[in-house]
Amino acid sequence: MFRVLNKRFFSENVAELIIEAPLIARSRKAGHFVIVRVDKQSERMPLTIAGADPEKGTITLVVQRIGVSSAKLCALNAGDELADLVGPLGRATHIENYGTVVCACGGVGAAPMLPIAQALKAAGNRVITVLAARTANLIILREQLSRFSDEVIIMTDDGSMGQKGLVTQGIELVIQREKVDKCITIGPAIMMKFVALTTQKYNVPTEASLNTIMVDGTGMCGACRVTVGGKTRFVCVDGPEFDAHQVDFDEMLSRLRSYKAEEAAAYQTYLNGTTAVTTSVCEQAMVQPLSHIDVEPFAGTAKDRVAIPRVQMNELAPEVRVRSIHAEVNQGLTPEQAICESHRCLNCKTPTCVQGCPVNINIPGFIKQLEQGNIQAAADVIKQSSSLPAVCGRVCPQEKQCESQCIHLKMGHPPVAIGYLERFVADHAAATKNQEQRTKNGKKIAVVGSGPAGLAFAGDMAKYGYEVTVFEALHEIGGVLKYGIPEFRLPNRIVDAEIDGLKALGVTFRTDTIIGKTISTDQLRQEGYSAIFVGSGAGLPRFMGIPGENLNGVLSCNEYLTRVNLMDASNAATDTPLLYGKNVAVIGGGNTAMDAVRTAKRLGAERAMIVYRRSEEEMPARIEEVRHAKEEGIEFLTLHNPIEYHADDNGRVKEAVLQVMELGEPDESGRRSPVPVEGQTLTIPVDLVIVSVGVSPNPLIPHSVAGLEIGKKGTIVVNDAMQSSIPTLFAGGDIVRGGATVILAMSDGRHAAKAMHEYLQKEDI
Repeated sequence: MFRVLNKRFFSENVAELIIEAPLIARSRKAGHFVIVRVDKQSERMPLTIAGADPEKGTITLVVQRIGVSSAKLCALNAGDELADLVGPLGRATHIENYGTVVCACGGVGAAPMLPIAQALKAAGNRVITVLAARTANLIILREQLSRFSDEVIIMTDDGSMGQKGLVTQGIELVIQREKVDKCITIGPAIMMKFVALTTQKYNVPTEASLNTIMVDGTGMCGACRVTVGGKTRFVCVDGPEFDAHQVDFDEMLSRLRSYKAEEAAAYQTYLNGTTAVTTSVCEQAMVQPLSHIDVEPFAGTAKDRVAIPRVQMNELAPEVRVRSIHAEVNQGLTPEQAICESHRCLNCKTPTCVQGCPVNINIPGFIKQLEQGNIQAAADVIKQSSSLPAVCGRVCPQEKQCESQCIHLKMGHPPVAIGYLERFVADHAAATKNQEQRTKNGKKIAVVGSGPAGLAFAGDMAKYGYEVTVFEALHEIGGVLKYGIPEFRLPNRIVDAEIDGLKALGVTFRTDTIIGKTISTDQLRQEGYSAIFVGSGAGLPRFMGIPGENLNGVLSCNEYLTRVNLMDASNAATDTPLLYGKNVAVIGGGNTAMDAVRTAKRLGAERAMIVYRRSEEEMPARIEEVRHAKEEGIEFLTLHNPIEYHADDNGRVKEAVLQVMELGEPDESGRRSPVPVEGQTLTIPVDLVIVSVGVSPNPLIPHSVAGLEIGKKGTIVVNDAMQSSIPTLFAGGDIVRGGATVILAMSDGRHAAKAMHEYLQKEDI
């Protein structure tokens, strides 16, 4: 799909590649970058677009061979294809007629500077380019930059070309002879730091392009965060260009060394021609499909049903499961267990459990079919309301939803294990899950995001007869189900099976496509899409804004889980680096925090801790997840809150200072508010901190659609029908709620599908 058309080397370690990417070429502007993944084992690598030809449908990338993934990219030849290429990303360079502009670039920084210089010249500026490198053979694109520059000044450390000296000396030559209105700098971080210090002396406004280490490139992980003007910014969505005089370059330089040792070791392995292999300790066996089970009719009374003890989930032993990030903890029920548990259902005339289910599954209906041994019929009942039953059976908080409304609780008994039964039915009916499609109505619908909201919406719209295309920014389908939830809780094979069911309904999936960047919503309408559903999620991580939070070894939960889950970074055969810790602290008390701390334990942490500012009773994580964590040796430091992190001599976090808390009066959510206990702190050793204190809506769609009403917290404002201020654009899930469960996102998707269908029928669009 993304084919290399031409390659040439500027020097031994710097290559230029012309790549076929028509959509990106059409949408790209000066300053934009792409995320490249060479093969399925490669990391996601940011590269600024050096040029584009919209007519030929090509983009130009210049890459320096410094690590495994960049070496793989440089090794490609004409005709080879990239696994993934997504973009354009970032904010375009602001271009206007400033007057005289100095473009200061070092090494391969000349490549991304080329389109900027071209745009500046076209806007009427006097452009003076300062090209700098250690030696003459590292000076690239001199002739090309000369076409768009009134003057090119070359500086080399050894004097082998141009003048002997540093880039800053070349800049000063210009500033001292004439008025400079603007400076733009691109190159190594250390170079840009000294450029900024130089221009600051002369009060010359300066922009620096900061492409740092990234994982997703869409604002989801926070790996690329920098401090600008005392505030944390994300390069991928807020940049890549910032006021150079406001950038904390020392912090940035330190963060760029986060994975230096890991990357150096991986590169040496690559150069040696060896391949690392890893195997999991325990793999989950595939469940055998069952369409029917021969059972004896249950002749017991209601009293007999109530007297049956609730089933206990079969689980891997803690000492076994902590050795593998792939082995699913909950092993599922046996057919005998499932049938026995189905006998507990009283088949209430007014089933309150259905009211407690966000997607209103006919719970007594599917359980009655299961009780009779009709597995496929039970699955058909569930799928009338849910497109992802195997997922929901595993990750939904049933204890707070359907099971909390079970009549058994009012009778003083444990509720029917609805979630366990849903999982059993979904797993065993997996091989016969196809549903009848309705006649196609000829209308096309676009779905932004392949998370639970988008998948639920897509399934229902396909059943209504629409031609549905789901656009996903990442290289895997599934959204948070893939990048956010570990396999020991939700195996990828389960998500893939659910997605296969949607494909069988006729849903089309397109990865590596960012709506609002690769394709605009206006372009979607021009291509014949009648309406759009946005389920882009709330992936933008929040931080606490405390001292030391940007130290090496302090990650967002999204970054950590994305590296492990989506990029398989713990597998030695993949290129994405991962930080390991002996003393790991996860800040937060939700399900995502539990996922992270249990992952850290499985990856070798000697001490894995949950640090939570409230008590365990206020903890939002599922009871089952908390129990599993405790069984696996996770420590719980409740009523503690971090207030500062300290670094070792290498700039990596070494300890956390925790404020002791106590509970005060309830807040707006009804939970008692944590209050600091004055003068009481606890300092603990940590070498890895994972912050899980919430997320904000992904800003890409809200910022790219003109006329879209946005809430105070960056959410898309919708009416009761999930319809936005733009009548043909509907939205649901975290992009509307700001953060919610999988099942609530699915409920939004189903609600939006019904409402959109009714709207399109009425409006005849």
